[in-house]
Amino acid sequence: MIEVRQGKVVEILSQREGLTTVQLEIEGEQKKGIGYDNLIGEIREGDQVVVNTTATSLNLGTGGYDFIIYILNQSRERAKKGHIMKLRYTPYQIQTFSAEEQNSPYHERINNFHSLSGTPVIVGTLHSMLAPIAVMAKVSSPKAKITYIMTDGAALPLRFSNMVHYLKGEGIIDNTVTIGHAFGGDLEAVNIYSGLISAYEISEADIIVVCMGPGIVGTGTKYGFSGVEQANILNAVYQLGGSPIAVPRIGFGDKRERHYGLSHHSRTTLGELTMVECKVGIPYLDRKKAALIKEQLIEAGINNKHQILYYEGDKVLKELEGLDFNLKTMGRGLKEEKEYFMTAGIAGVIASEELRKDG
Repeated sequence: MIEVRQGKVVEILSQREGLTTVQLEIEGEQKKGIGYDNLIGEIREGDQVVVNTTATSLNLGTGGYDFIIYILNQSRERAKKGHIMKLRYTPYQIQTFSAEEQNSPYHERINNFHSLSGTPVIVGTLHSMLAPIAVMAKVSSPKAKITYIMTDGAALPLRFSNMVHYLKGEGIIDNTVTIGHAFGGDLEAVNIYSGLISAYEISEADIIVVCMGPGIVGTGTKYGFSGVEQANILNAVYQLGGSPIAVPRIGFGDKRERHYGLSHHSRTTLGELTMVECKVGIPYLDRKKAALIKEQLIEAGINNKHQILYYEGDKVLKELEGLDFNLKTMGRGLKEEKEYFMTAGIAGVIASEELRKDG
C-alpha cells in the first residue's frame, strides 16, 4: 500500500518546465514536495493537496521529497490528442501521444523503417552515466545531434532528472524519448524498438544514448536488478541495424565486493545475457586496478564476446571538471569514482569515432 497524507502548500521553492518544488506542511511537519504539471496541473501557494509520503517514511533515495498526487478542489481536462496510456490500469494512468500511434504524423515513417544504418547507440545502466557519455560525444563531435532515450527501469517522469534539464539547457542533449511507462520526453514511444526508431527517424539523431532515469533497483542477487535491461537493449540495437556500444560499470569507491572493480551488474549483463558483440571502452588504469579489471573481464567471458577498446581517461575528467553541474554516482563524486566517470565518457568518444568512420 502507499502512504497518503493531506497537506498544504506553504511556499513555491522552484519551478521549471513540467516540475514544481514546494514546501509542504503535513500534520504540523514541514516537508518538501514535488508536483508534475502534466499530472496534477499548476500548483499555487495555499493549495490543499494529497501527497504520497511512502518513500520519505521509508527513508528511500528520492532526494527527500514527497510527491503530490492531487490538488483538492481542482478539476482537470484530458489532452485533445493521444491514445496511449502509461502507468496503465493504475489510478495514476496518464494519456500520452506516442510517436507510433495511428493518428501520429510519424506513424507511416516509423512503419516504413528499415534500419538504423550503423548509428552508434550507447547503452548504459545507471542514470549518472548519461552526463559523461553525452558530454564527451558532444565534445568529440560538436555538430552531432544526440538523443537520449530514457527507459522505465527507474524513475518514470523525465522531469525528475536535474541532469537531463541541465544537459538540454546546455545544448549537450538535443532531444529526448521516453519509452515503456516512462513519460515526459520530447517524444513518447511504446517500447525500446519504437523508441530507437523514433530517435533515428524523427529526431534524426547521429548518436543515441539509452539508460534509465534516476533510481536503479538492486537486490544483491545475480539477476535481481533493473540494470539487466542493458542486455535486451543492446540486442535490440543490433537487431535494428545499429552499432551497439556497451558501458561497463567500473568503480573502486564502493567497497562491496560485488561492485568493486567491474561490477557484477556488468559481469552478468555483458558476460551472460547480451547475445551480440558490442564495443566496450575501458580506461587505462594503474597496474593493480588494471590487473583486477582484466581478471574480471576474463572470468565473465566479456573479453571473448565483445570488442574491448582501451583509452586514456584524463581528457574525460578534465571536461567533466569544467561542468557547472555536480556529478555524483551513488553519492560519490568525480574524485571518489574517477574510473566510473572515465569509463562512461569513453563510450561517448567511441560513438564519435563511429560517426567519423561513416563520414
